[in-house]
Amino acid sequence: MKAIDLFAGLGGSSTGAQMAGVDVVWAGNHWPDAVEIHAMNHPRAQHVCQDLHQANWAKVPAHDLMLASPCCQGHSRARGRKAGNPQHDASRSTAWAVVSAAEFHMPEGIIVENVKEFLKWALYPAWAAAMQALGYSLAPHIVDCADLGVPQNRERLFIVCTRSKSPLFLDLPKMPHAPASSFIDFDAGKWQPIEKPGRAAATLARVKNGRAKFGDRFLMPYYGSGSGLTGRSLNRPIGTITTRDRWAVVDGDRMRMIIGEEVMAGMSFPKGYHRPQSNKLTVHMAGNAVPPKAMQKIITAVRVRA
Repeated sequence: MKAIDLFAGLGGSSTGAQMAGVDVVWAGNHWPDAVEIHAMNHPRAQHVCQDLHQANWAKVPAHDLMLASPCCQGHSRARGRKAGNPQHDASRSTAWAVVSAAEFHMPEGIIVENVKEFLKWALYPAWAAAMQALGYSLAPHIVDCADLGVPQNRERLFIVCTRSKSPLFLDLPKMPHAPASSFIDFDAGKWQPIEKPGRAAATLARVKNGRAKFGDRFLMPYYGSGSGLTGRSLNRPIGTITTRDRWAVVDGDRMRMIIGEEVMAGMSFPKGYHRPQSNKLTVHMAGNAVPPKAMQKIITAVRVRA
């Protein structure tokens, strides 16, 4: 089976496809840094760096499966219109590139990944109607990636589009949750004392609450609700990894942000996967990525049902 990857980014979907035994033959993205990293990890694929609204689909190799992760920021609660994102309309429009590519190539299957708010997009009915007009049946699945073996609670939407009379709803496994302790390295990173001049009162309050609940070692986010007030046990999957530093590790009287290697592992990228040298860029790319293990399980379930 051959696949292409639209909005390929760091390569989570491509890697998951590879893990599922699928050959990724083409990958496209508008960001040169992402294309460079993707090419390092998937050298056999043809790579294109451009706005996919302007792609020449005639130059894309034949394929059986299309993977697509249109820009999600315009849909998300954190980065959408209500959060003041001036680019929300432009980012949401990237979903129409999927329709354009599908119309030209008509692959047997398409898997679209996004945030679950994609289903509430005012133009989603029109987008879905366009896909259905091309002969695709749509089966939306909202999945916590932790249930698919990713050591992270990350709720995402996977729309399985198939050229079948009825939507293909998957029988997905529910795997034991992998804890954050499986990838946190207490001998790595640059630790700082918790008690130091200038430390924010809110941070100290989070540490205090976390200690009371979990003891000397735990995770805590720097922003957000829920775990932001109480901390998070290392025996659970880490919470959603985002495009900026969010998760800190507390160990006794010291703390640090999670590092690039831990971010990659928390996203379920395999060891040895090439990543940007910059920790900031690694966090940004990984936070935008599809967890490879999640895509592997989705593709495997599709192949079982097909």
